[in-house]
This record gives sequence, C-alpha cells and structure tokens, in this order.
Amino acid sequence: MVIFIGQIKQFKVGESWITGEPLMIMLVIIAITMAIIHFLPKLTNVVPSILVAVVVGSFAVIMLNIDTRTVGDVASIKGGLPIFHIPDVGGISWDMLVIIFPYALTMALVGLIESLLTLNLVDDLTETTGKPNQECIGQGVANTVTGLFGGMGGCAMVGQSIINIKSGGRGRLSGIVASVTLLLFILFLSEYIEMIPIAVLVGVMFMVVIGTFEWCTVRLFGKVPTLDIITGISVAVITVMTDNLALAVIVGVILSALSFAWESASKIFVKQTQNEQGNNVYAIHGTLFFASKDRFQELFEPKEDTNDVYIDFGNSRVLDHSAIQAIDKLAERYKRVGKTLHLQHLSAECRLLLETAKGLVEVNVLEDPTYHVADDKIA
Repeated sequence: MVIFIGQIKQFKVGESWITGEPLMIMLVIIAITMAIIHFLPKLTNVVPSILVAVVVGSFAVIMLNIDTRTVGDVASIKGGLPIFHIPDVGGISWDMLVIIFPYALTMALVGLIESLLTLNLVDDLTETTGKPNQECIGQGVANTVTGLFGGMGGCAMVGQSIINIKSGGRGRLSGIVASVTLLLFILFLSEYIEMIPIAVLVGVMFMVVIGTFEWCTVRLFGKVPTLDIITGISVAVITVMTDNLALAVIVGVILSALSFAWESASKIFVKQTQNEQGNNVYAIHGTLFFASKDRFQELFEPKEDTNDVYIDFGNSRVLDHSAIQAIDKLAERYKRVGKTLHLQHLSAECRLLLETAKGLVEVNVLEDPTYHVADDKIA
C-alpha cells in the first residue's frame, strides 16, 4: 500500500494533478512497461524483464521525442565521492538530546522494521532463511559509517528487493553489483539515468506492488478471527494515513496482544471427574493469567463441591502473578466453607512463580521426580 500510494504522487506536478494529453501519454507508457514485465518472462528468462522494460521504454521516449517527465525533470542524481569527517559534537547537551532522541528512535525503528519485513518477504520468495540479528547489526554499522561520510541513513526496501528477486538475484553478489552499479551511474553516468521516463519507473513499481501483495489474504475474510482482520486493516490504514510505519507496527502489536488476551481468556475450561475416594477432580485446560482469572473463578462452586477438591494443572499454564492471586483467592473461598483444595501437576513455570510468590500463596511445592508433579494441600 505504501509503495502504491507513493506512485500515485507521481501523477502530480507541484500541487496540480496531470490531466489531458500528458496523462494519457503517461498511462500508455505505464501500460506498455507493465506488459513487457508481465509477458517477457513467458518467452525468455535470458534477460531480466524489468531491465528490458526500462531500456525499451526509455529508448522509445527518446527516439519518438515523446514529451513526458523524466528523472532529470524531478531531480538531478549527479554526485561525487563523499569525504570522511568526524562530526563536531562538542556543543552537545541534554536539551539537544531530548530533541534528537525521539527522531533517532523513530528512524531506527522504521529502518529495522522495514528491513526485517523485507527479509521475511525475501525468505518467502526464495525459500531461504535469513539472519535477522545479522541484518540488524549490519544495518546499524552501515548507517554509522555512512554518517561519518555525511550520508543519510538507510535500510532494506521492499520495492528494490522485489525488483532484485524478479531479475534473478538470489545471493549477496546481486546486491553488491546493484550498489556498485548505482555508484558508477551517480559518479559518471547520471545523465543517462536522468533520461528514464518517470512513467516507466511507475510501471515497474506497479508491477512490484502486484507481485508483493498477498492476494490470497482477500479470500481469508470471514475465515480468520475478526480481531485479526481488524488488526491488519488498522495497521494498513495507519501506515497509509500517517506514513509512520513505526506507529502502525506499535498499534498492531498492541492490538495483537489484546486480541491474544481476549481469545486466551475465553478458552480456559475444566473437565470434571472423581477419584476413587469420591472427591471432585478438575482438569484445567487453557492458560491462566490476568485476562482469564475471572473466568477461572467462575468455573468453581465451593459450596456445592466435595470436602476435598483437586485441581489438575497438567494441561494448563500459570503465566503471571495475577494467576497466583487467582489461585490464592480460590483457596480462600474453599477455606471459608471448610473445604480443602489440592494443586496437582504444576509445570516448572508454575512452580517458579509459586516459589517467588510465597507472600501470595502459602504453599510448598514438592516436585515429582518423574513427572515433576506438585500435589500439595492449601487451605
């Protein structure tokens, strides 16, 4: 969506939309570019279709003297080799850091998120497994070195990476060749790059959007949880409306966490049986944590229960101190009616929480040597 919205802006000159003959020329060039990229691979894979589309489109515009905007009309890419320098930070102060840090953090988050998203997408397309930690460290080192040469920080980009993949690139060599080639064009051949029509590049990016978009997700509407759909749409809308990927991801993480808590809270349940002594045994299924503790309390009726009650946590997990408080509260409910509560089959994680929460639940956990079972009486 972000790539697509970025291309729509190319249909404007200043604050005005392109209309009339210039618009028709641009649309025709875009259509021809997209057609070449789509149909050429069906005939041959010897030459990357994107490269052919760019060369053919640019050559046709130049030879036919078609009046349309080019890269040079938008900006010049001509440049020179940077000079190494150490930034002067002698006047740095706390007030300056307060201003700089939010922007630095936002840019770092956006860069890392974009790079990891690109890495994940490339892994899917190439059926390989990347190294996220290596990618993050490499990006940090590269941006630091770039700053020492007066350059701008950067990150991996979905559009350029997809073009690389579609052109046959698979390893590190393709990225290195692309970087060196771009450097050579900027230093010595910028005039040729500036001849490329904007419409040709828009057509290329439209094909990237079509190839990147997961069309199968449209069929998932109605088949996946509603909260997941709401989360996905919210992230997309925030990204497009604010152009702030970091904010969109943070919102997505929060919504996903709330969705998980909601669903997990509703999935906790018990299976009731009786042991040989006629005492009720409740096998807990699901996750006991802050969101499910109220539902956990509703599963038991101490007044109607047997004098000894066993709660089996073999198929459950106790995740936080809210769960410990829920167990303690349940024990108090049974104690008030003169009945005894037993805990069974607590996992290692549960035992760790119980051992560090003695002030909340007074229980000494005894581990079974084979099954790591805790069978203690509380209340």
